[in-house]
Amino acid sequence: MWTDWALLVAVNLVWSLNIVFVKLSVDAVAPLTAAFLRQLIFGLVCLPFIRIVPGKMRIILSIAVISGGMFYVLTNFALANAENVAAVAIVGQLSAPFSVILSVIFLGERIRLPRIAGIAMAFIGVLLVGFDPRIVHEGLALLLNAAAAFVWAIGSILTRRVSDVPVRTLFAWIGLVGSINMAALSLIFEPGAMAGVPDLAPATFGAIAFSAIGSTLIGHGGFSWLVQRHPINVVIPYTLVSPILAVIFSAMAFGAPVTALAVFGGIVTLAGVTIITLRSARKGLVVEESA
Repeated sequence: MWTDWALLVAVNLVWSLNIVFVKLSVDAVAPLTAAFLRQLIFGLVCLPFIRIVPGKMRIILSIAVISGGMFYVLTNFALANAENVAAVAIVGQLSAPFSVILSVIFLGERIRLPRIAGIAMAFIGVLLVGFDPRIVHEGLALLLNAAAAFVWAIGSILTRRVSDVPVRTLFAWIGLVGSINMAALSLIFEPGAMAGVPDLAPATFGAIAFSAIGSTLIGHGGFSWLVQRHPINVVIPYTLVSPILAVIFSAMAFGAPVTALAVFGGIVTLAGVTIITLRSARKGLVVEESA
């Protein structure tokens, strides 16, 4: 049992620290190139598990393009344009309400008042953060990360349709397709950055590797392992600390101004996400945060 607790602590830590390391990486190297390096590391680690899955490849490749490409383009550009990373971290929590909304529209899922209230709270909280006078100039970064959260939600909905595919196989395709797509985009739009990859500092490679291996393999891989061993509604509550820690670590790492309105908006958003996540867990559904 102690190993499960240790893994749970590790999952929370790598998820909450991920945004800090992604910001460090995009401050050191162009966003598309950083995304390429991340997916390359991730893809190489997962490559031994790649398999052709008959009848599922179209949706697997769609997930790979969305979750392994589009999501990281938006996230990296959001953080590259952000000064207040804590505010961006709060907006990233919209992946939870977006996932529920898409489930209602495309999967016919029914939701009751508590989750409706949670969705409303999440969006109201983000609006409060976005209209904070000391954060309003971060509009582009906030919008990009909101779009990233929406894209992540789309990928999550599609992933439900391949629940019988091993996670490691899905990860392998996401890494492979993502690295190919990011390499092409980087070569087209950031040729100078790609040429400078051999000269990057070891610390930059370390930050990118942490995001690739820590957040995805340890974070999402560890989470998947835990929910296979324990009921979802038991595991989920213990992961709710990660978005709170992400906001705290972001504020501490980058010295972003913390205003009363931003704190209140963040509390409202996180409370809404907590309601959504806990109520979804009671139904046996998983609402993971964006990576």
